[in-house]
Amino acid sequence: MLWIMRFSGFFSAAMVMIVLSPSLQSFPPAEAIKSSHVDSYLRLPTATHSFDKFSFRRAPAFRNADECRSPKLEKSSVCDPSLVHVAITLDVEYLRGSIAAVHSILQHTKCPESVFFHFLVSETGLEAVVRSTFPELKFKVYYFDPERVRSLISSSVRQALEQPLNYARNYLADLLETCVTRVIYLDSDLVVVDDVSKLWSTSLGKKTIGAPEYCHANFTKYFTQYFWSDSRFSGVFSSRRPCYFNTGVMVIDLAKWRRFGYTRRIERWMEIQKTSVNRIYELGSLPPFLLVFAGHVAPIEHRWNQHGLGGDNVRGSCRDLHPGPVSLLHWSGSGKPWLRLDSKEPCPLDSLWAPFDLHGRST
Repeated sequence: MLWIMRFSGFFSAAMVMIVLSPSLQSFPPAEAIKSSHVDSYLRLPTATHSFDKFSFRRAPAFRNADECRSPKLEKSSVCDPSLVHVAITLDVEYLRGSIAAVHSILQHTKCPESVFFHFLVSETGLEAVVRSTFPELKFKVYYFDPERVRSLISSSVRQALEQPLNYARNYLADLLETCVTRVIYLDSDLVVVDDVSKLWSTSLGKKTIGAPEYCHANFTKYFTQYFWSDSRFSGVFSSRRPCYFNTGVMVIDLAKWRRFGYTRRIERWMEIQKTSVNRIYELGSLPPFLLVFAGHVAPIEHRWNQHGLGGDNVRGSCRDLHPGPVSLLHWSGSGKPWLRLDSKEPCPLDSLWAPFDLHGRST
């Protein structure tokens, strides 16, 4: 175990003790990548929010290895088979987290020129923020209509979990181009401190999704007593060995997803929840994913989702890291690092998120 080192060369926050792997070291400053434009067919509704308060400093350009191809010599299509595809949602409340996540990926990826970002939005104005913060970023914006899923959403233990954009991950296979056959989905409340191409290259075998699994967790708590007492529902797991996994970090085979119609399978469980005499689950968008995929997940190393740093879904209390090396830090739970830092009441590990925060104007 090592005393906390400088994160990416500019960590000046409070000292905490965690387990780090050599892969946490950042690459030298580098040059970034050119962005793509929203397709002309994309029609977005008029924005109702003011984005004046969302000012971000321009990120430094990243080019982390000499052997990477120069972005100035090419115009990569989204269908370029050499690209690493990463999908993240953008919304007003979590924009600061999404920007930090992108920043962390660019800083730690050996060839950031090879990363293509797919941003899922439900309102306008956010593309301009991304473009001004990352002028050379390869990205595309996809509009997710909230009405597509609103009628299927049930109330949850935390209002934030009821937002339609939380369910956009269910529709990646429909939203992204058919030539995109694999994607990494990441939540907005995390930072990547390793080369994301390592996660991209994970073997899924015959499985459709891959994620770190936590088989020691009490799986029964994710569903109600009514669910477990009725074999029509609980029988779905009779031939599986289901384990909890966090849907904030997933590698998804979109070709298999499309072939087997997993979006409709997830929607079907959401319909059952809405029409059943009693609720079968309580916690937002996670349970339908578990119902469809738990027990059929390609396991990924736990280092790729050190989750729960935001505490529980009510109090957002401080948490420690799980034992072992770290490639991704995830503030799942109700406590978000940017809010706790602004309130001057941060948790110790929030200082690991701070170096990637680009919020605020340049001085």
